[in-house]
Amino acid sequence: MHQDRRRDRRPVRHVRPATVQHQAAATEGTEVVLVGYFSGKQKDFAALMDTAAQQATKHGVRVVGRIVQRRGVSDGGAKKMAFPYSSRTLLSYGKVREVAALCEQTDADAALFLSTLTERQRRVLTGMLGCPAVSLADVVAVG
Repeated sequence: MHQDRRRDRRPVRHVRPATVQHQAAATEGTEVVLVGYFSGKQKDFAALMDTAAQQATKHGVRVVGRIVQRRGVSDGGAKKMAFPYSSRTLLSYGKVREVAALCEQTDADAALFLSTLTERQRRVLTGMLGCPAVSLADVVAVG
């Protein structure tokens, strides 16, 4: 007889170990687009972006563009303010397209996120943006 295929019997996908490739993506002389994700309650996001740009510049990275994603500005977003738009990309799909267009327009070498990225987010964003996605914490740790 036919037996149903059960999810728990599928072979386990092996996850590749974390690579150091993302750290090399934002070294000295690299041009990056700075991407910030902020809650709607955070009013000083421009100052935080300026501080992040100064930190990146101090480590030899040149900021060629900036993009801000704000959450909770509208009524619907206020209830979900503590959560990212997407666990895969951190940003909304439209904002990811906007970052990709800016990276292409400025010929940036990488997208530098203020938030810490998981390996999955880094991998997905790198594929969607067409350039490496790195976290500011990675750049500061290397420098």
